[in-house]
Amino acid sequence: MENISIEGTPKTPAVNFDYQKGLIEIKGRSIPENSIEFYKPMVDWLEKYASSPKEVTNVNIQLEYFNTSSSKCILDVFKKLETIHKADNKVVINWYYEEDDEDMLEAGEDYQSIIRVPFEMIEIED
Repeated sequence: MENISIEGTPKTPAVNFDYQKGLIEIKGRSIPENSIEFYKPMVDWLEKYASSPKEVTNVNIQLEYFNTSSSKCILDVFKKLETIHKADNKVVINWYYEEDDEDMLEAGEDYQSIIRVPFEMIEIED
């Protein structure tokens, strides 16, 4: 299975989906011109990954900002992870937020309330 590695830009996050390590990382700003187009390869990748996931899937999300259309796409990513988790596989979502960023903490808590996967809220100190 091919890994996904996308360099971050001022409008799109850096993405690293590593099959061998069972590691999924999204980091940076998410305000792409077309969120659905940007996130589709990730959702498709998770669809394939779900058929033979690693024993533990570690997910690191460290976004400094995302727009409304990205939030829907991020939810789609989490829903795929929820499917993997429901199939009795271990999925750990680490949601990173800066210590003074209440909005990002709340966004993580909102996702946590929707998705039935354990979330770790991790504060990053400036």
